[in-house]
Amino acid sequence: MPLSAAELDAIYLTIALATITTVLLLLLGTPLAWWLSRQKATWSAGVEALVAMPLILPPTVLGFYLLLLFAPDTALGSAWERLTGTRLAFSFSALVIGSVVYSLPFVVQPLQAAFQRVPQTLLNVAATLGAGPFDQFRSVVLPLTRRSFITAASLGFAHTVGEFGVVLMIGGNIPGETQVLSIALYDYVESLQFAEAHRLAGGLVVFSLVLLFLLYRRDRRESWRVQA
Repeated sequence: MPLSAAELDAIYLTIALATITTVLLLLLGTPLAWWLSRQKATWSAGVEALVAMPLILPPTVLGFYLLLLFAPDTALGSAWERLTGTRLAFSFSALVIGSVVYSLPFVVQPLQAAFQRVPQTLLNVAATLGAGPFDQFRSVVLPLTRRSFITAASLGFAHTVGEFGVVLMIGGNIPGETQVLSIALYDYVESLQFAEAHRLAGGLVVFSLVLLFLLYRRDRRESWRVQA
């Protein structure tokens, strides 16, 4: 049975949302993870707690407070409306912002752990040779943590694809604008269209299995290469 136009729209929105979110997560998460990996102050644990909060916080709770933050009568919501002429709540932009917040720990934590494993002696040697902080990061840290970047990007992308509670709270269910695959699946189940629901759910299961298989296979190959 071919995919309907609504399902194709949901697939396109999901891929677009996950791609944009992953790019933003890498841009924001990399410096944050590097900063956290270099911090020794006790108060930095509070920043780590804030980053990790989406891991334990119910998605609907996070979505509810983001929805309040995006309301037109708030500073962020009113500023957005003045700049763009559109409301932030129940828009694709709201989905992007919410997804970045919700998936942030899945990118920051793998990168932070990888950065902490980089020997300080290598950075000291690079500094002795005249490399500045950016050159040290580009020439020493990035090559050593390349695998962690791939893992972080994959986890961020996959987690965004599977979001439900947050996107439902801040984006609603607007076909062609905020109706991603998880919301379309919920719609099918709610209307007892189980055949269509099976098709979407099965596709998400296959996607998850393939992504995890590729990640684990790459890790095994890298481990064998290092041991050899």
